[in-house]
Amino acid sequence: MSMTMTQKILAHHAGLESVTAGQLVLVNVDRVLGNDITSPVAIREYERIGADGVFDKEKVTMVMDHFAPNKDIKAAVQCKMCRDFCEKEEIVHFYDVGRMGIEHALLPEKGLVVPGDVVIGADSHTCTYGALGAFSTGVGSTDMACGMATGKAWFKVPSAIKFVLTGKLNKYVSGKDLILHIIGMIGVDGALYKSMEFVGDGVASLSVFDRLTVANMAIEAGAKNGIFEVDEQTVNYVKERSEREMTIFKADDDAEYDEIYKIDLSTIKSTVAFPHLPENTKTFDEIGDIRIDQVVIGSCTNGHYKDLAEAAEIMKGKKVAKNVRAIIIPATQDIYLKAMENGLLKIFIDAGCVVSTPTCGPCLGGYMGILAAGERAVATTNRNFVGRMGDVASEVYLASPAVAAASAIAGKIADPKEMLD
Repeated sequence: MSMTMTQKILAHHAGLESVTAGQLVLVNVDRVLGNDITSPVAIREYERIGADGVFDKEKVTMVMDHFAPNKDIKAAVQCKMCRDFCEKEEIVHFYDVGRMGIEHALLPEKGLVVPGDVVIGADSHTCTYGALGAFSTGVGSTDMACGMATGKAWFKVPSAIKFVLTGKLNKYVSGKDLILHIIGMIGVDGALYKSMEFVGDGVASLSVFDRLTVANMAIEAGAKNGIFEVDEQTVNYVKERSEREMTIFKADDDAEYDEIYKIDLSTIKSTVAFPHLPENTKTFDEIGDIRIDQVVIGSCTNGHYKDLAEAAEIMKGKKVAKNVRAIIIPATQDIYLKAMENGLLKIFIDAGCVVSTPTCGPCLGGYMGILAAGERAVATTNRNFVGRMGDVASEVYLASPAVAAASAIAGKIADPKEMLD
């Protein structure tokens, strides 16, 4: 029976020859992930069901990233609960201040996900790891608890949408612009409980980090997961970070898809999602003079070194606009260190930015950049819902690192190409 990439991975992990869309399957998982917000709920459920030990001390992972370093007493209590649990259960992959990073940037960096894996995480952006040819998806904290105890999870097998990519992105256009373009095209429910599968010659022109960004925001189109066909670039990236055996699944030529979209990457323009949904996208031929108060460059979506380097190229030798607060958040300690060693942090600080320790922070309205009523921010984050980054009367505009950097300098939403001309 013909299957998509996602269906093949689920069938393999369920011990079945084949699966079909809509089928309920119980699968073995390769990794269970939680953070400092979702893990405490899972820990309480884990204890309530009387679990007597996690299924695998190597395959359970907790990352303190949302409110760490602890922003207040409640955050401290949350993180302490995770620390105590992981010490008791002898969890190998527990990441806290000093070893931390934003979870969805940290796991690929540490080699904890390889092609063919099934990963569940109590965070909606767990779909990020589809960039590496894995099936990964967000679950609730109760599912996380059961996953920690049993190493298994139930799924309804999703149908799929195929995106055939050709061509190559133009300069200052990135994976963020591609996924915003797609969400603007199909809507925030355009892939509801479906797998978004990316194939075609154009995939090779996308860096692994562009792919991580695209897969990360599959959930913003309502998708169950996003997944890229594995190529040489994927294999090289994983081999540099992991010695685990990988299993590469490729969709059958006659696999069934609900829709097929063909996208020439060279036609993608710098794209901005206006408040208050990621589907509310505009390109610069539609954007007027929109003054801003804050810029955030970071998050699990765009806090990679590549993202910081693109922003630094635009900011070098320039100054952040007088009335703009520019906040740079490297996604992991390693990215922070590399940015420091290569002079990126000096460029940012010279320009008038502040640089934060790795944290989700302002992305979810946590801390390190909360907006007041009436304020506007350009952010490289993934959501711009009402009140997402602060007051319900504030506004968040989603954009690429290049657009965010140009906007910080201009004091308004700005096209990076014009900034450098």
